[in-house]
Amino acid sequence: MSKKKPSENEIRETDNWGTWIKEPSEFPWSYDEKETCYILEGSAVVTASDGSSISFEKGDLVTFQPGLECTWKINKTIRKKYKFG
Repeated sequence: MSKKKPSENEIRETDNWGTWIKEPSEFPWSYDEKETCYILEGSAVVTASDGSSISFEKGDLVTFQPGLECTWKINKTIRKKYKFG
């Protein structure tokens, strides 16, 4: 798991990505492939099975690696752009 503030060019690249919206909740998740997300609004904390965690919010570019087993805790409704691979 990693996050950063994206460049203007990286933000433009998200224009054709899918959009996902989820209300505040907590749920287990696993990743079969790499996923990159650009957070349009909201905030969440993702905690990996090894106990490490990452928090993110509007404006962050977040990457999840394949094989990650984790729990999502959405604190404020998330709207994100995402792509696999």
